[in-house]
Amino acid sequence: MLTSPTPRPGLPPGMAGEPKWDGYRALVSVDEGRVELRSRRGTDMRTAFPEIVAGATQLRDGTALDGELVVWEEGRLAFERLQHRMQRRGAGAARAAGEWPAHFVAFDLLRLSGNDVTSWPYRRRRAALESVFSARRLTAPWTLCPSTTDQDVANEWLTWGAVGMEGIVYKRLTEPYKPGARSWFKYKSRETTEAIVGAITGPLAAPRTVLLARYDTSGNLHYVGRTATLAAATSASIAPLLSGSSGEHPWTGWTFSAGWGSRETLDITLVQPDVVAEVGVDVALDSAGRWRHPVLWHRTRSDLSPADVPRTAPR
Repeated sequence: MLTSPTPRPGLPPGMAGEPKWDGYRALVSVDEGRVELRSRRGTDMRTAFPEIVAGATQLRDGTALDGELVVWEEGRLAFERLQHRMQRRGAGAARAAGEWPAHFVAFDLLRLSGNDVTSWPYRRRRAALESVFSARRLTAPWTLCPSTTDQDVANEWLTWGAVGMEGIVYKRLTEPYKPGARSWFKYKSRETTEAIVGAITGPLAAPRTVLLARYDTSGNLHYVGRTATLAAATSASIAPLLSGSSGEHPWTGWTFSAGWGSRETLDITLVQPDVVAEVGVDVALDSAGRWRHPVLWHRTRSDLSPADVPRTAPR
């Protein structure tokens, strides 16, 4: 079940709020002793997170949970450590589990003792999820996500940005769990969003800036802005993820102005539009719907695909 953004931080009537965690969305299940741990895109994550698989012995057979994989480091959520861990296997994954252990923050219950409970309203699923934690006395790596209908509590969560919390997710108390439906709402306290890497300036081995894109609802790839100059460490981390465009690129033959007061034409390299970035943006847009000011690069989002990036209106 997915979220749609909302600009309102207030807790709507008939809804519960939960903190929005800065991690990887994941589903975990135990069936006849077999553990499954998959991302929202279906990627098998068992080999990357052996401590979650080992911890599944605490769960009753026939249990399935929806939640978020997170890593804590020095009192805050460390998304970068989580990304690094996704690439580890075997002995490397085991070492990483000891150095940067992951937790599974459970926020929904999909199966209980082998029974599908997705048709239950959120209120009932939540009560059952709390019972799973209390009856089984679950310990690390399992964490129960807080939930509230109290506006003051929700307001307090919005102050947790310093430890990496992203905002609040709102869920209707009476709503069943509907896979694929964007019926939950999210309010992000950080002014970040997602875009697709469409091209770069500078060489592929050391990109200087990134030209960002979004698809519109008709499937056309639009230029939406350019980052400020990347730090050397950021450039080095991005370079291995980029591949030069093979065949026809949606921007083949296009020219791009340097912008920001300059009429200079950019010398760009087109790349395969398959890398998703999280960026910090100014709300100001030009007449073409592009961010008018330089965009700040935050990080790559290997857990997202271009299809997960917000779409623009056709132009």
